[in-house]
Amino acid sequence: QVQLVESGGGLVQAGGSLRLSCAASGRTFSSYAMGWFRQAPGKERELVAVINTFGHSTYYADSVKGRFTISRDNAKNTMYLQMNSLKPEDTAVYYCTGGNGWGQGTQVTVSS
Repeated sequence: QVQLVESGGGLVQAGGSLRLSCAASGRTFSSYAMGWFRQAPGKERELVAVINTFGHSTYYADSVKGRFTISRDNAKNTMYLQMNSLKPEDTAVYYCTGGNGWGQGTQVTVSS
């Protein structure tokens, strides 16, 4: 069973940057793909980005393409989401997922 813990959320002004981290334990980290989802108040959870097992292939939602970068360090059992040029509409709880597990979420708030 996989345990996932996110960190790095917070309050930032529009145009600013944040870096989220997702630390994994419980299974061989390099054996599964990982992803980030987000859920804004009153909205459904949506896919943000996905990365394959060794980081050679990534996918981004159109809304974040060119601003967010997903990466992973298999030696550290950690996945990251670098978020630049943040917009108020990026405000949401961000969740990491992989290996059939979900993190508890970390709040990102972007002020205008």
